[in-house]
Amino acid sequence: MNYYPLIKPLLFQFDAEKAHTLSLKLLKVVHNLGLAGLINPKIIAKPVTVMGLEFTNPVGLAAGLDKNGDYIDALSGLGFGYIEIGTVTPRPQPGNPQPRLFRLPEHNAIINRMGFNNQGVDYLLQQVDKSVYKGILGINIGKNFDTPIENATEDYLISLRKAYLAASYITINISSPNTKNLRQLQQGDEIKNLLSALKEEQQKLQVEHNKYTPIVVKIAPDLDDDEILHIAQLLKEYAMDGVIATNTTLDRSAVKNHQFEKEAGGLSGAPVRDKSTYVVKRLAEELQGAIPIIAAGGIFSAEDAQAKLDAGASLVQIYSGLIYKGPELAYQIMQGIK
Repeated sequence: MNYYPLIKPLLFQFDAEKAHTLSLKLLKVVHNLGLAGLINPKIIAKPVTVMGLEFTNPVGLAAGLDKNGDYIDALSGLGFGYIEIGTVTPRPQPGNPQPRLFRLPEHNAIINRMGFNNQGVDYLLQQVDKSVYKGILGINIGKNFDTPIENATEDYLISLRKAYLAASYITINISSPNTKNLRQLQQGDEIKNLLSALKEEQQKLQVEHNKYTPIVVKIAPDLDDDEILHIAQLLKEYAMDGVIATNTTLDRSAVKNHQFEKEAGGLSGAPVRDKSTYVVKRLAEELQGAIPIIAAGGIFSAEDAQAKLDAGASLVQIYSGLIYKGPELAYQIMQGIK
């Protein structure tokens, strides 16, 4: 039985961030009591190998829901083929002032300007070490808000080194709109310098640890065709292992006249669906299978997920869809995709 329609109206009475925290704490209680089966009947296995890793199925949890790795085991019971945690930074930071998370139910959308609020990479790794989850675990890394953009590469290298052994793959978040100037890292010499440094470090770590941990780059939906082409070429040039398309959008055209239209932050959910799918399609055309694509953005159903896969993605990720559709979403998607 799907209990979420009964619980959702109550959760939506709370401030969005409080509801987020409460939902995760409730999920952890249910998991610890051994009652996770009441939420999801089972994980549907449909193994797929991507980046040399075997995923239980192609439906994963996007970064942002569990920033610190506090809920890995509880989330693992929701039918995901893999889980991505973070975004985490080298040092703990509080993020932006509250309120910083807004629901737009009329549009099945969310605006957030969280600002990489997290307890730092060392804390996250402690939580990973405590978890019993044995599936594919992505760790999403970013820069601290007070690190100058010209020094950003060092922040990414710090977390890459620390998370390398614990992660199945590492995502480089250069596309959040909520850290000042971060999206500059998608452009010009900044992205070349960053990718070059990361690749060089990855090769050193591979030799040092006798383990290859893939590096994935997460990009924005607000890129024109030339920018998508440029990024695709650089991903190939620097032999990145994957790309996540996409992060949240700054475009507000889909939510005009909503009371939260003017709120700063990234818009996610249904309004980003088509933008994200377009970026996936253009990347697929340019990459021609050379680098796998992980699709995120506006996935609320099996049909939405299938559209991303048909556009050229190898894997999909969900986040906002969970807020609106509930914890059975991954299971429902797996029942419906080819």
